[in-house]
Amino acid sequence: MQVSLDQREQPDGDASPTRGARRVRDEKTQARGGEKTQARGGNNSLARADRFADLSAYTFKQRLLIRAADISFYVLINLIGRTTRFSVEGWEHWEAATRDGRQPIYAFWHNRVFLATYFFRRRGIVVMTSRSFDGEYIARFIQRFGYGASRGSSSRGAVGALVEMIKLMRRENRPAGFTVDGPRGPRHVAKMGAVLLAKKTGAPVLPFTVNAECYYAAPSWDALQVPYPFTRARVLIAPPIHVPPDADEAELFAKRAELQRALDSLDN
Repeated sequence: MQVSLDQREQPDGDASPTRGARRVRDEKTQARGGEKTQARGGNNSLARADRFADLSAYTFKQRLLIRAADISFYVLINLIGRTTRFSVEGWEHWEAATRDGRQPIYAFWHNRVFLATYFFRRRGIVVMTSRSFDGEYIARFIQRFGYGASRGSSSRGAVGALVEMIKLMRRENRPAGFTVDGPRGPRHVAKMGAVLLAKKTGAPVLPFTVNAECYYAAPSWDALQVPYPFTRARVLIAPPIHVPPDADEAELFAKRAELQRALDSLDN
């Protein structure tokens, strides 16, 4: 199914997966002890995800740079998104993944983040960001688009961030989003995070891509695509991938391979 949309019509770490799941369980157990204290302070998972983080740990110059980068990226993505004409193929797969009030785990390549951020805005999607200078301004501009930020990355604090995403999906019925080859690649090689999250929450993984006709490819590890204003873009959505809650290591690797094939097929 293909749908053409203008802006008014638009619908608003690769270790053993078994060990990764065990680490998530351990982190959840450790986190329970601090939950009451966090609740008394009003610092629960939902508040952390949806509000700007405190910048007092950064220098004055760093705070200025974070705020400048935040606003700059927000304005740039908003400008490009507003002038892009989108068409959608596979929207029935999104409908299948969200049937009966379910929320999916959106999975896509890191270099498609510009238009993906704009197209799926205002849905409360929770994404993983790092506890770092770069991660802070990224968290802020995606929050302006209606996303939540779970602090961590596959190289720093990933387990804690994944635990927080599990909580938000289970308790608040929030969708999640993964750039499955991020944060540093290899480019277009799917990692295990989205599959583990699907196992823990029962949510389907929804592979998709956004292919712009005209764009600048940045000289970065992922060849980040920065679309030109007024370009056309195709949003391609694959069938959802379901991961059983009792999936063993072999099945988790098989599901990751299925995700890899789905994303590869969208690019061909």
